Amino acid sequence: MNRQSTNRHSTIREVLPRPIPPPPQGPVGNAGPTGGLVRRKQSARGAPATSRKVPTVADVANATRSTAGSARDPDAVDDARINACVDAGADSSLDTSVDAARRRGRGAVSNASGRYEPMARVAFDDGWQNLEDLPAFKTTVAIDATRRIITRNESPDISFDRSINPYRGCEHGCIYCFARPTHAYLGLSPGLDFESKLFAKPEAPRLLARELSEPGYEPRTIAIGTNTDPYQPIEKQHQIMRRILEVLDEFNHPVGIVTKSALVLRDLDILSRMAKRNLVKVALSVTTLDPKLARLMEPRAATPMRRLDALRQLSAEGVPTAVMVAPVIPAINDAEIERILDAAAAAGVSGAGYVLLRLPLEVRDLFREWLLANFPDRQRHVFKLVRDMRGGKDYDATFGKRMTGTGPIAWLIGRRFETACERFGLNKSRSQLATHLFSPPRHGTQQLSLF
Repeated sequence: MNRQSTNRHSTIREVLPRPIPPPPQGPVGNAGPTGGLVRRKQSARGAPATSRKVPTVADVANATRSTAGSARDPDAVDDARINACVDAGADSSLDTSVDAARRRGRGAVSNASGRYEPMARVAFDDGWQNLEDLPAFKTTVAIDATRRIITRNESPDISFDRSINPYRGCEHGCIYCFARPTHAYLGLSPGLDFESKLFAKPEAPRLLARELSEPGYEPRTIAIGTNTDPYQPIEKQHQIMRRILEVLDEFNHPVGIVTKSALVLRDLDILSRMAKRNLVKVALSVTTLDPKLARLMEPRAATPMRRLDALRQLSAEGVPTAVMVAPVIPAINDAEIERILDAAAAAGVSGAGYVLLRLPLEVRDLFREWLLANFPDRQRHVFKLVRDMRGGKDYDATFGKRMTGTGPIAWLIGRRFETACERFGLNKSRSQLATHLFSPPRHGTQQLSLF
């Protein structure tokens, strides 16, 4: 059964996760303006809402099991899922895709409800006005009143045990971003909501100073930018990242930064000062040297040439730099590994790393939609190669495998990367950032140590 709500422009249909007995059949009344979003079982003029069968998990499972050879052919499983939806009575009104004009400059194609939401909301034309009249997605920023700012982790396959995220969501809109599913925790969509409904943490510098001053704190490198980009466009206004760096500089605390933005050059004064004490490293992610492809994958990130120029300027000021070829997407940008490393080495970087495409949770479907919209002829081939590197799955989150994958194709990508690094003189040595300089500033009310 569907529930309908109306506003001035369109109707929002909320699809219950389980079908219930349909109401008596009857014509659907035209829903007039109501001045707000109201949940109802009937249309605005009193007629019963339309009843459409919503495909259940059982529908999809039965269709999948009945597909010959589906256990051996993942593509057949996908086809079965699609056919199950069609056979169950779903129609285009349940489509969550958004018109291109409304999502101009965005990465995701759709804005499906998060996985924790009890109902799926879908906009459709109710006959009063066209969907084309709906406004474009605009970036909004809300305040995140977090109480602590340093996040801890015990992952065995990453090089840091703590990190800071000044923002939730990311306006860069990278379609492959593995952080997208975190927006579902906020009741929002990992699709367009992730790129447009952002959350800032203006108290982050104060919280950081307080946590670094706690008795017994042991300094280790803090990673920033491993989830969402700290130098995304809204940082120009909020300047949270710069104030965080000022605290770290004052405390002599080491930090590693990952970004796709040339805005990092704004803080070159702090970074160069910290670099003289071996307290900072900066890595820029360069996924492609093709500006058109970059525009499609990362619509609001800096162009590849600007990122390389940022690496050049950082290196010239003595800031240790690295390039991240991340993610490596088979049949999309994997042919550029050597060229990216060559260009980065020419810019003066000393280190490099790579990560294979990761498709956790909603990212898989968002990425598939993006492929169908931009590279429809490659969609099946790309997912075939992804599964070859993920043990037959779309994604394998196993520690030690999630970053580099398994199988001969993943092995070949790894060897290509290592060979190119050796050829261009990258990763010759690895050094740890200094922790022995850590010294919280003393305040007048703070008790002095006896030793």
